[in-house]
Amino acid sequence: MPQLNPHPWFFIMLTSWLTFSLIIQPKLLSFVSTNPPSHKAPKTFNTTPWTWPWT
Repeated sequence: MPQLNPHPWFFIMLTSWLTFSLIIQPKLLSFVSTNPPSHKAPKTFNTTPWTWPWT
């Protein structure tokens, strides 16, 4: 079966991953986020446990 032959597909996969990891990813990570996370304190909600009628 020809799809079990990894020779052409493995090289294509390896080349695409190396291209992404070494060229595209550093360019994408160099951009500054347009929506930086806020430094607000997280809200704590006062919740009451549910009383189950069958317990």
